[in-house]
Amino acid sequence: MTDTVIQVACAFFAVLMFAAVLEVPRKQKPLAALCGAIAWWSYLMIYNFSHSSLRAAFVSTLVVAVISHRLARIRKAPVTVFLIPGILPAVPGAAIYRCVYYLIRNNSYATTYYLTQTLQIAGAMAMAIFITDSFSRLFQLRHENRGKRL
Repeated sequence: MTDTVIQVACAFFAVLMFAAVLEVPRKQKPLAALCGAIAWWSYLMIYNFSHSSLRAAFVSTLVVAVISHRLARIRKAPVTVFLIPGILPAVPGAAIYRCVYYLIRNNSYATTYYLTQTLQIAGAMAMAIFITDSFSRLFQLRHENRGKRL
């Protein structure tokens, strides 16, 4: 349990520093870092239950995308201010590194395996963002149309 708390705290501070590099507005940085911490916590929880990096990346990105859309409405800021730093912990950096490492080592089987894993995780993350954005726009249009009927 303490390992999870330490990892989530480290994810918070890592995303906070990444938000500084991205020049996220000062008032939004703590919330962007909180999105990253929630992303990593949800990734760890899903991974511990399913032992699937793909499923964990999809669900954690879905969670962060929903939170980012809500925070964007509440804080009147672009969704990307919270979403881009927030998904950082779920990015398959280790798989990308291993893919390039085995490419250099001329191990085609391992290169193909890690390239496939990287593309699957990146695709799952993109799909989670797309699904959330589509539902958000759908609800926004529904809300706008409801006001026009009155």
